[in-house]
Order: sequence, then structure tokens, then C-alpha cells
Amino acid sequence: MAFLRDPKPWLFLICLYPLARLGYLGYTDGLGVNPIEFITRSLGTWTLTGLLLTLAVTPARRLTGRASLVRHRRMLGLFAFFYGVLHLLSYLWLDQFFDWAAMVKDVLKRPFITFGMVAFLLLLPLALTSTQAAMRRLGRNWQRVHWLIYPAAIAGVLHYGWLVKKDLTQPLIYGGILALFLGLRVFWRYKKTKAG
Repeated sequence: MAFLRDPKPWLFLICLYPLARLGYLGYTDGLGVNPIEFITRSLGTWTLTGLLLTLAVTPARRLTGRASLVRHRRMLGLFAFFYGVLHLLSYLWLDQFFDWAAMVKDVLKRPFITFGMVAFLLLLPLALTSTQAAMRRLGRNWQRVHWLIYPAAIAGVLHYGWLVKKDLTQPLIYGGILALFLGLRVFWRYKKTKAG
């Protein structure tokens, strides 16, 4: 019964939901008239959602006083990276057909692709240093490396906003939530500095 009381396995299953949903929609021919665009955008949306959920852990911990929430942050961050890898693969494979020359041209020509690539490259060191061994090896520098999640999330929101262009409702919602989380961190750091 300890399994039922531990939220970690349930959180793991919930994080797999977007992938299961895509699989179900693919199996039932429910990916719409442009399946490649649907898959790529869906994976990108869940990457950004995962990043924001990861960033939500610290405010949630501080506001609720539940220190145990921190134990789930790494899983959320790794799932965000997992969906980021799938998002990138869907672009490279389904959209560009591994045409590397066309991809480089695309990155240089279209700003939303540029910001997407920047976001992914910023997430890469976070995923590579997410192990306990990396934490011990990097020491205090580990935290500095993981501050990259902030510019990565900003680049992710810009990537989304530049992509949709016309209806900015969803990118603005993501941007507003990100601004709230960043604002809370700045406020808490200011209070800590003032308190001496």
C-alpha cells in the first residue's frame, strides 16, 4: 500500500499522459489534417508546460511549506527535457527529413526556430548534470548550471510566441506564468538580501 501513498509513481504516469495521448490519437486517426504539425506543436507545448511545472516547485514549496515537493522537481525537469527531445526529433525527422543543410538554413532564417534551438541547447547541460554524481562533482557550481532553466524557459516562450504570430493568447499565458515565477524569486531574493 506504500505504493499508493507515494505520489512519485502517479506523477510519473501523469507525465507520460501527453505521449500516450499522441499515441492514441495516431492510432485512431485523430491527429487532424496536418499530423506532423499537430505532433510537433503538441510536443513543444508539453515541453514548455513541463518547464513551467518544474519552475513552479519552488514557489509551491515556499507558499505551502511542503519541503517534500522538491523531491519531484528533477522528474518534472527530465520529463520537460524528454518532450523537448521528442519535439526536436519531430522537427528534424518529420519536418526536415534529416536534411541538415536545410535545418541550418531554417535556424538562421526563422527566429522562432532559432529561439527553439537556443532553448534546447540551454536545457542540454541541465539534463546531463541531473544525476546525484554530477551534483557531487560540480558542488556549488551545480546550482549555477541549473540557473540555465530561466533563460531556457524565456527562449521557449519566445519560440512559441514567434511561431503563432497572430493569436498570442497562449504564449502570453505561458509568458505571464513564467514572469510570475521569476518575479517571486526576485522578490524572495530581495527580502533575503534586505534581511541581511
